[in-house]
Amino acid sequence: MVKLSKTSKMPGRSWGLPAGSTCPGSHDATGAVVDVCKACYAKTGFYTYPNVRNAREFNRTDWKRVEWVADMISEVQNERYFRWFDSGDVYHPALAFKILLVVRGTPGTQHWLPTRSGEIARIRVVLDQINSESNAVVRYSSDSITGEFAPGQGSTVIPIADWPTAAQVCVAPEQGGKCLDCRACWDKNVEAVAYVGHGLVMSHKKKRILRERALDAA
Repeated sequence: MVKLSKTSKMPGRSWGLPAGSTCPGSHDATGAVVDVCKACYAKTGFYTYPNVRNAREFNRTDWKRVEWVADMISEVQNERYFRWFDSGDVYHPALAFKILLVVRGTPGTQHWLPTRSGEIARIRVVLDQINSESNAVVRYSSDSITGEFAPGQGSTVIPIADWPTAAQVCVAPEQGGKCLDCRACWDKNVEAVAYVGHGLVMSHKKKRILRERALDAA
């Protein structure tokens, strides 16, 4: 039995793991947590509820079952849109390969996989295979929380919605926190998506930016 999540924001269900302990790309070469992961939304709010934590801990072991790929295909094949990792990340190449099999086994489903594990060569090679599938988009995350991204990076973070960035800004904050009819994250034609940051670090940054703007306007 697989355990999927359903959030009110997105048009379909998702599958996740515990944040932090399954995020090998959250640290830089020196071992420091990168800026974008310091503001991790998946360590706050409803993600701290026991039932939510328990489901993700269950998934950490469950994906290793021989039957997991077939079970996931059965669950996902009727979804038009599916998100991998509303929390956590691809922490092992074997998991990435199983996801590839699920993607291939559900051609009628459009998959979106946001990740920082593209920094890890043995995982990246499988993620690139997933991204080559016509029904999947792997969005490699930028370290930035100020809207910058490099070629091949499909997502970045901005502190406030009108922050200047070349990425397409997520419209959910203007739509009651919901995707509604937007499917930019699943769209291969969208180079990069910028998400307005959440969490304590971003809250402090946002307050500073707004304060500076007020002073400039005075």
